[in-house]
Amino acid sequence: MLAASAAPLIVRASVLGLNGAVSPANRIVFGGIGIGNRARAILPNFLAFPEIQFLAVSDARADRLKSAKVMVDGHYGNQDCQVYPDFRDLLAQKNIDAVLIATGNRWHGLASIYAAQAGKDVYSEKPVTLTLREGRTLVDTCRRYGTIYQAGTQRRSTESYMFARDMIRQGKIGKVHTVEMQVWDGPAIPHAKAEPVPAGWNYDLWLGQTPWRPFVPGRVNAWQYFWDTAEGIQADMGCHYTDQMQWVLGMDHTGPVEFENEGLVMPDPEKHMSDTPITATGKCRYANGVTGYMYQRRGFADRYLKFIGDEGWIQVDDHTDAVTAEPKSMLSLRAAGGKSWADAGSHIRNLLDGIRSRTPTTCNQEVAHRAMSICQAWNIALRVGRKLKWDPVREVFDVPEANRLLWREPRAPWRI
Repeated sequence: MLAASAAPLIVRASVLGLNGAVSPANRIVFGGIGIGNRARAILPNFLAFPEIQFLAVSDARADRLKSAKVMVDGHYGNQDCQVYPDFRDLLAQKNIDAVLIATGNRWHGLASIYAAQAGKDVYSEKPVTLTLREGRTLVDTCRRYGTIYQAGTQRRSTESYMFARDMIRQGKIGKVHTVEMQVWDGPAIPHAKAEPVPAGWNYDLWLGQTPWRPFVPGRVNAWQYFWDTAEGIQADMGCHYTDQMQWVLGMDHTGPVEFENEGLVMPDPEKHMSDTPITATGKCRYANGVTGYMYQRRGFADRYLKFIGDEGWIQVDDHTDAVTAEPKSMLSLRAAGGKSWADAGSHIRNLLDGIRSRTPTTCNQEVAHRAMSICQAWNIALRVGRKLKWDPVREVFDVPEANRLLWREPRAPWRI
């Protein structure tokens, strides 16, 4: 008996935090809300950090819950990942420190608000909110609860975009007067009949705050192109570039003062059920005279961001990560070996540092809201069909009709 009690206790090095491992007590425990295509693309970036432990996933679809658990458990070599069909049950777990939110756009803002209220830190995919007032509510909620928040506009942490920012701030293209941004054409999705909701799919939860509609696969699978569930490509993808515009120009805590949207081509309502633009050109102007243009045109591979100054220009091709410029001499200053925006590791690292130090991230809630509000203002200008003046302090337009579109009443019970 004495011999047995005297046997040495063998403790794995990972438990003690030796040999570069992180002990369980020092890990940040994450849960995932919404485990669709985007989540499966970015989840490996989270799992690569030894100080992160993913312990839970939630989705309104049973098939995605199952595949997400297989992915997480396969990484850790165990069966510890818990699944929750309702994200509110995940948020109720006391051992969860933070969440990755990668739902469809209709849920980003509300899920982030619920997470903040539950005491969780947040990494939310973009677009961060569905309406402009929801964005201000997100900001206020995160401040009230002390939430560390990071928006998934990871180009802030990407070498090509950081290089462009540095060249502009060093005066290599002179004084910036114009910013060009380009996203792709929207589709015209034809009308189709409703079908039964697939087994294992909580369609009511999937819809969330948006109006109830029959289950039509073309609408559900292409939710980015409907006002109810997204607001089109100017908002869905455009917020990456408005975030860059705000960042580079030093406007993170304010915004433009004038908006308009023209060059509009919409789907034919007699033939199509999609109701967001095929093409459009959003224009905004800052109080200092800098003008931004958001072109919705051409193909997916043609997207870019370009800053034009009085002594030159610099452009990042978003599809290839290539940087071009005039004068070309500034390109010799770019270091080799930077990772593209597809690797969100640096952006996640910035979040983890913020969680540890309780300091704001590079794309915190105020920054993310301000960038998103530009896209939302463009959509409002498009819907009222006129140029609008905007007060970035009070966050109101000069036209009552436009102000009525700052907010949509969420469907019960999703009301904050």
